[in-house]
Amino acid sequence: MTRLDRGLLLAIFALLGIGLVQVYSSSFIFAIESRGDGLYFFKRQLAFSFVAVAVLLGTASIPFRFVQRLGWLLWPLAALGVAATMVPGLGIRAGGAARWLNLPGGFVFEPSELLKISLSLLLATYFSGKLFPERFEKLAAYDFPAKTALFAIPLYLVLRQPDFGSFFICTSVFIGILFAFGLKWRFVVATLAAAVPAFYFLVMNVPYRRARILAFLDPWQDPEQKGFQVIQSMLSFQSGGLLGAGLGQGQGKLFFLPEAHTDFTLAVLGEEMGFIGIMLVLFLYGYLVFRGLQLAARTENIFAKVLALGLSLTFALSVFINCGVVMGLLPTKGLTLPFLSYGGSSLVMSCFLFGLLLNVERLDREAIPVGKRAERLMRRR
Repeated sequence: MTRLDRGLLLAIFALLGIGLVQVYSSSFIFAIESRGDGLYFFKRQLAFSFVAVAVLLGTASIPFRFVQRLGWLLWPLAALGVAATMVPGLGIRAGGAARWLNLPGGFVFEPSELLKISLSLLLATYFSGKLFPERFEKLAAYDFPAKTALFAIPLYLVLRQPDFGSFFICTSVFIGILFAFGLKWRFVVATLAAAVPAFYFLVMNVPYRRARILAFLDPWQDPEQKGFQVIQSMLSFQSGGLLGAGLGQGQGKLFFLPEAHTDFTLAVLGEEMGFIGIMLVLFLYGYLVFRGLQLAARTENIFAKVLALGLSLTFALSVFINCGVVMGLLPTKGLTLPFLSYGGSSLVMSCFLFGLLLNVERLDREAIPVGKRAERLMRRR
């Protein structure tokens, strides 16, 4: 096996380690009260971590020609998974949304996590050649409707779950890639203009989403209900200060801060590890995004270029939205923080995402002539 990029691997494993510590610290008291075992969530996250690492290394090592076929395989599979969440008995409803599939062994899976990654694979297939394989040539007469349905129907299903966060990430990645590969400014402006009434219809016209917007604008208007999460999160950050209260010493996770081990785990980290801890985690996230964008700009393979850009945008938006919500900069939205939040779907899919990026990086490195490769190494030194 070709040696993988050590910088990316070190950053990923650092986040995996921080995530395990974070799940242990943020979930211990809640696990005792709800499960009778303080290590319940930690042990499951540890098991998920082993699976995630296997997925990371396995995906990074498979032949790139197989990666090029994954879009057609995973996109419809993820779409079927999203549709299955709406079937009684298969889907699990929590917090007013049906986003999870009930799997054997007591495990659950969130298909929208796979859909976000497979979108980049499908767009890479589209920009690198014919979107439909040759055996679907009869669709040529219906090319535009077929392409529209292929992309739009799964995204509509995500919106119906409802999962507005995943819908926003997918549409943003879609528009971002189109813009990077030739979409004119006037179309971007027209899309944004069209998004205003769509935003009103999808957000302000839906009671619970409108309540979130109002709570975001003024959380102290309803501090015991709609604004409770944001206020408690801000109090946790304020308590942490520069250096934090110390690992395990946070008070917000003692049933003051809802979803302390999942969506709002960054607030627990801020209280216990302080501003320094937050900046360390954000630096690692920023490094991963930077390396992904750098790879997209550098590689000459069009499939690899689109894939690296799409995956980098997907990861960056996931981190940005969660951090923005927890810090009170964005309206409340249920979206996990990659690597740090408890949850097998998010962790395994995050490692799958970076396994694909490592695969692209390996392809780019192998495509460089030996002389130029040595010259690049000398520049790094």
